[in-house]
Amino acid sequence: MENTLEKSAMSISIPKVHETEQLSKMLGSNAKPSREYEEQREIQENNGQMSLAITECIEKTQVKLAEIITHYVGTLNEKKLHFLGYPTNQDFDYDALAPLLNFHLNNAGDPFSGSNFGLNSSNFECCVLEWFANLWEINKGEYWGYVTTGGTEGNLHGILMGREKFPNGILYTSQDSHYSIFKIAQMYRMQCVTVGTLVSGEIDCVDLKALLVGHRDKPAIINLNIGTTMKGAVDDIDLVVQTLENSGFSHDQFYIHCDGALFGMMLPFLKQAPGITFKKPIESITISGHKFLGCPIPCGVLMTRIEHINSLSRDVEVIASKDVTITGSRSGHAPIFLWYALNKKGLIGMENEIQKCMMNARYLRDQLRDAGIGTMLNEFSCTVVFERPLDDSFSRKWNLAWKKNIAHVVVMQHVTIELLNNFINEFIQKRRIWFQNELRNPPCLADDIGAENCTCILHY
Repeated sequence: MENTLEKSAMSISIPKVHETEQLSKMLGSNAKPSREYEEQREIQENNGQMSLAITECIEKTQVKLAEIITHYVGTLNEKKLHFLGYPTNQDFDYDALAPLLNFHLNNAGDPFSGSNFGLNSSNFECCVLEWFANLWEINKGEYWGYVTTGGTEGNLHGILMGREKFPNGILYTSQDSHYSIFKIAQMYRMQCVTVGTLVSGEIDCVDLKALLVGHRDKPAIINLNIGTTMKGAVDDIDLVVQTLENSGFSHDQFYIHCDGALFGMMLPFLKQAPGITFKKPIESITISGHKFLGCPIPCGVLMTRIEHINSLSRDVEVIASKDVTITGSRSGHAPIFLWYALNKKGLIGMENEIQKCMMNARYLRDQLRDAGIGTMLNEFSCTVVFERPLDDSFSRKWNLAWKKNIAHVVVMQHVTIELLNNFINEFIQKRRIWFQNELRNPPCLADDIGAENCTCILHY
């Protein structure tokens, strides 16, 4: 169905080609066409679609620019109505921070020492870090961190510190880890060993032990997932530490980094959930700020034990600060967005939002199961995994993420019961047509989500 807003935005009267040629003759070869004429021709050349081309011949009028942005906002609002597969909270309001867009804010250098670039938000950044230090139970003076561009930069920094501590160390990470981990291993030219996973997506510590014993001569740098990308599985920190110890690795022979992109700040609010804390022998944690908290720009938080940053730190005279981050210049707006969100929500507000996400995720799981669709939901997770739709256009419409035989919905704050019902109803309707046309039964997903969650003819 065509976007009605898009149609209305495109209803602009455009001269026909022969009309423009006649106009050119009337004006003469040296005459300069009007701005309005050029803009109309630009739309015509793009088949009636709003052109984003940056032209050199004329400047776009303020009215024209506003029209383009208004049209774009309309398309985003339409897409938001079907945004289910990626863990970014779309339910936020930062209108109060609009005056800050009149400034370029740059947090260059160490947030704790500041810099000579006076237009910064280091004070906000340090407050955000203190909040997360309390969440993850590490005392002031024992931690260091900064606001990053997102979880991948946090992984870059955390694993780099592990490599600096153990230059000949081996990076161990599960096969369900985020793709950034394998990219980082390649960038740092680290030996990377991929560990198998359980059906849940959690790291398989039996396989981990066998691999550790086989490489006992080198230190271990472990990446743990506090919520895997596809299944939302949480690696058991305590079991991994026990596995390291049982494999002959003392605490001075391993470095554990935790990729907590989404669940790193959600689990501490869930009763009975495994603890994510620096009281355990972990060395660094990263989360994505734009996921659970919600932020209009990608950002994240990296926190580590302060003793690990010395090898990366050096004084830079031009900024009168220490260079210890992955990037030099960093967004000064991102820390303020995070600070604002943390203050606006409060601890009780965040706990309520988490409970709502978990409740709605269970609702989606139950509704899909009742419809005979193979579905899995890990404990302490809001990532609902199910059989991959046969029609990729359907998956694209609902912004579903998929991998091989499975797809998922990540139930965030903006995902309401009404939105889920719309998705469920369409999925069930389309699914009947797919299997009827294909003349086949639902696929077996026992290897992907477990036999108890599969709805094929063998397991349902």
